[in-house]
Amino acid sequence: MTAPQPKTGIDSVEATCLRLIAKAADAASVDLRIERHRLSRGPDDLLIEVRAAAVNPSDVKAATGLMPYAVFPRTPGRDYAGVVIGGAAEWLGREVFGSSGDLGIRRDGTHASHLVVEREAVVAKPASVSMDEAAGIGVPFVTAIEGFRRAGQPRPGEVVLIMGVNGKVGQAAAQLASWRGARVIGVVRRNEPYQGHANGPVEMIDSSAVDVAARVREMTSGHGADIVFNTVGDPYFQAAHKSLALAGRQILIAATNRIVEFNILEFYRGRHTYVGIDTLALSSVASGEILREAAAGFASGRLKPFPIRQRAIYPLSEARLAYETVIGSSPDRIILRPGN
Repeated sequence: MTAPQPKTGIDSVEATCLRLIAKAADAASVDLRIERHRLSRGPDDLLIEVRAAAVNPSDVKAATGLMPYAVFPRTPGRDYAGVVIGGAAEWLGREVFGSSGDLGIRRDGTHASHLVVEREAVVAKPASVSMDEAAGIGVPFVTAIEGFRRAGQPRPGEVVLIMGVNGKVGQAAAQLASWRGARVIGVVRRNEPYQGHANGPVEMIDSSAVDVAARVREMTSGHGADIVFNTVGDPYFQAAHKSLALAGRQILIAATNRIVEFNILEFYRGRHTYVGIDTLALSSVASGEILREAAAGFASGRLKPFPIRQRAIYPLSEARLAYETVIGSSPDRIILRPGN
């Protein structure tokens, strides 16, 4: 008598997918279509029913050719949350979430009713986090976690200066740094309070009113920042550079203009380190490994997902409006619900 085979659920499904057929000339010309495609999983893959998927600025940028390695046609989308309906028995029926640098860029992504992804890529969703919230964790937290992994984790008492602290990556970095006991100082372009969750106070600097580097030195009795997380790039590069403490580290994730002035003498005499982070280089599996590092923080409530407002949730049929909202630099985390 043969042993019963383990249940693996569904192997393939007819999925409803958002599709980008070709590169658009600009953001306003992005051609989003809805098509039906059959998805089939491999032996080491999971088939996921997508309950929610975030729309990131990189989704829009890739559609306009700013990511030269993006392929067409494809289904966009890097972040997701859903339920496993096919694959390894131990994952069937479980609620999961994840992110990726290749999903939606070099292969079909998450803006669809279903998704095929490697088993090692998924992360078990904490029960306290909703599907919409889990879908919004991905890119911002992967970026912030990878930045600190590469530059060195903030230590209790260290000063972490975050340029663009009220952006989503900035808020994720503030959560992580304050969770580890660092002193967090945030920089914004106008007089406004910190808008996210943190595990301690976030002191604010209005860059339109003061010299940022001078203010950082004043606030830290001349010490400066042990880590600068620069989420904006070149507009804050010099202020970040001049704010660094001896042996300080600057993390860079973005750029408007690619070329900046760089004082080599100050760099090596300050024993500084510069770390560049590109999450598009991270596979689904690598992104999953990074997110698992934060899972305990989300489960305990020390880390919190971004709040998802009802106005920021769109069905797949209104994906163009969702993309336009992201193009307009909405402060909300924009979510697609493919099942709506």
